[in-house]
Amino acid sequence: MTRRNSLLATTLLAACLATSLSSASLAKSPSPSYDLVQPVAPQSVGMDAEGLKALDAAMAKAVADGEVAGLSTLLVRHGKVVQFNTYGQASIDQAKPMAKDTILRIYSMTKPITGVAMMMLYEEGKWKLDDPVSKYLPELANLTVMSGVDEQGNVRTEPAKRVPTMRELMSHTSGFGYGLDPRGPIDKMFRKAAVLQSNDLADLVTRTSKLPLKFQPGENWSYSIGVDLQGRIVEVLSGQKFSDFLQQRIFTPLNMKDTAFYVETSKVDRLSDVYATNPATGKLIALSPKMGPQVQDFTKPHGLESGGGGLTSTASDYGRFSQMVLNGGTLDGVRLLKPQSIALMGVNAIAPGIHPDGSLIAGMGTSAFAFKDGVGFGLDFMVVSDPKTAALPVGKGTLSWGGAAGTWFWIDPTNDLYFVGMIQRMGAKPGAADLPGQAQALTYKALTHPEK
Repeated sequence: MTRRNSLLATTLLAACLATSLSSASLAKSPSPSYDLVQPVAPQSVGMDAEGLKALDAAMAKAVADGEVAGLSTLLVRHGKVVQFNTYGQASIDQAKPMAKDTILRIYSMTKPITGVAMMMLYEEGKWKLDDPVSKYLPELANLTVMSGVDEQGNVRTEPAKRVPTMRELMSHTSGFGYGLDPRGPIDKMFRKAAVLQSNDLADLVTRTSKLPLKFQPGENWSYSIGVDLQGRIVEVLSGQKFSDFLQQRIFTPLNMKDTAFYVETSKVDRLSDVYATNPATGKLIALSPKMGPQVQDFTKPHGLESGGGGLTSTASDYGRFSQMVLNGGTLDGVRLLKPQSIALMGVNAIAPGIHPDGSLIAGMGTSAFAFKDGVGFGLDFMVVSDPKTAALPVGKGTLSWGGAAGTWFWIDPTNDLYFVGMIQRMGAKPGAADLPGQAQALTYKALTHPEK
């Protein structure tokens, strides 16, 4: 998510999609070489070419209708590129086409990457799921919890019954706020404290420690600052700056050459513009840092390396990350995680009886990544544990998430495929096309021979 706290940003950034990977059926696929290999014949991987044309037409229509400036989609099955298409423009003003190497703001698609970093340290024995968060962030030892609101709108508090656990931190059941809900009293406090404008991750922890939790740890679900706190835990446990850890341990081994917290000068010409819909005209308008602090300038380094939403990337790079997850933690002969650790990330961590608030997701106008029966949340991924109950076409154990500028992905281990969708639009006007939902429905409609 964006790092700014204006009401505009709160509304626009309030959504990030979802799904997650179970221990059943971790694929052992060769990794695709996106830049070197042409897409395979769809029928060779069990997909129907005519069905994929319908997918292509739906994505192209969103551009033609002016709903998005540009769009890129990447569909891979059995480690082979089925489709890698681009549509429209990365910059309308500059007449710059969307390209396969266009760099985009992925916002909350940063979260699963942070989760993988955490699991690498988990495998090294540096933390356990039921450890209290305060073991690694002592500033969080004496938290309070909102118990109500008085007649003046002031938050009443009570002591937390206990410190949230690491498992709760990674599954958004810890109780921390975020600042994204324009109505929530705790989120208002997060915005007032400018938590998302902290100087660095250590400062973010300090500011968060002074604010109440929304609920007692483990007793509810709320999308939270928890993944930014994880970024700081990575620093504490590794002794490295968060960006250095990601570069050394994830991006370089996976050859994710264009993923970073800011875009270097030599690459700025590949950075897409980001848009919002003008409510008065219904037309897209390009957003600029000159418009205010809510529009982050990704062309310059900044102190807060947000584990929750600070990265820029490309469809190719995020595809390599997705393939690593689909492969059970390995890519191109390099292993980042054990299959058991990847599987653990896809185990639903939400206790029975807790019904996550999906309003942030619903605000993006998609049905593909919504909380419902059969859909839960694991460690920094949403997971589809029962597709039939959820009335979703994906396979059991499908993982996903998305970003505030409309990017999305899902990873389906049952069907050995993943999909990455990239746009740059903050928020969606009423009635806008449900791009993730369309992409998901049409992808599986085209999967005519899943046994192949």
